[in-house]
Amino acid sequence: MCKLLYSIFFKNLIYYLPYNMSITHQLALTFISGIGCALSKQLISYCGSAEKVFQASKGKLLRIPNIGEVLADQILQESKSALQRAEIEINKCEKDGVKVLSYLEKDYPARLKELEDAPTILFYKGEADLNQPKIISIVGTRQATDYGRNVTEDIINEIKVYNPLIISGLAYGIDITAHRSALKNGLQTVGVLGHGIDIIYPASHKSTAQQMIQQGGLLTEYPLQTPIDARYFPQRNRIVAGLSDVVIVVEAGEKGGALITVEIANQYSREVFAVAGNIYNKYSLGCNNLIKNHQAHILTSVKDIAILMNWQEGQVNTKDIKKKLIIDLDTEEKVIYDLLTKNKELHLDELGWQSQLGVSKVATILLQMEFKNIIKALPGKKFTLL
Repeated sequence: MCKLLYSIFFKNLIYYLPYNMSITHQLALTFISGIGCALSKQLISYCGSAEKVFQASKGKLLRIPNIGEVLADQILQESKSALQRAEIEINKCEKDGVKVLSYLEKDYPARLKELEDAPTILFYKGEADLNQPKIISIVGTRQATDYGRNVTEDIINEIKVYNPLIISGLAYGIDITAHRSALKNGLQTVGVLGHGIDIIYPASHKSTAQQMIQQGGLLTEYPLQTPIDARYFPQRNRIVAGLSDVVIVVEAGEKGGALITVEIANQYSREVFAVAGNIYNKYSLGCNNLIKNHQAHILTSVKDIAILMNWQEGQVNTKDIKKKLIIDLDTEEKVIYDLLTKNKELHLDELGWQSQLGVSKVATILLQMEFKNIIKALPGKKFTLL
């Protein structure tokens, strides 16, 4: 309780602190060995501010949960060099037009703010509001097929009436198709990078990235000049998932970054949609498996997203649709509907047992009902009525 009160108090206090007093010390914390996102927030909460972390004695640091002798010594030993590095970084960012966003500031993405593993600091270059009402992430394979690229372009073209912010990772394939299509359709689009914001990877996407800065932006948790490293890209995916309301997977192989993004999105309770593909195409395996395993809703039209998210522009009256669909349910579907009416949500195994239809049969029925927008799948193989 004490920790929570510290956090709430500090979130309000930070808006009135001078820029350098808050940002420099928060950034410096990230430069100390062994201090990750969650631990830096905990230190700030217990000490009252990032500045006070650097003023704390070893005894006080040791009283903070998860801070042992090693970390306490590192904070004391590395504080001076970390602060110097933070000052240099902030000066460089100011010269390059890069905003340094603290999780304690109003401009920090609110969707990320409440996630335990959200970055303490973000580096942002662009004009888009990262707290827009509708934000969609579109991800997929780097080896996109013509089908995948065409579907991505169609999704963007249809969804522009809702004016969402489009998020992706500036990679080859589906990512860059989403960014370019968003630009073409007048939508803002933000690329989340797994390296310093002063590096564009791949280099062939530099002109698109420059357009995005004017019509969206570039975002990363990594300081300037952070090199390209494969280890950073899975970390980047949590920001792609956390920033959004909806994650759409257009094409994905059996393994890959898009599936990591989906796994994280499900953990964050984000809505996930997948585009079904050719069963003989290896770059459709990931999407087809997500749908089959109830880890994503099947996407057949942008209306699927609009109805689920209750977006108003061009939205159909879902209550009228449900009334009609319920009348059209067959006997087995009605059994599942009645069970979910009595219970807010049920696990697949529980539905199989209570309906006496068996898990395999129920899984097929649930998929049919999901197509009709009667139910939706939840993380952990649970289901509920829409």
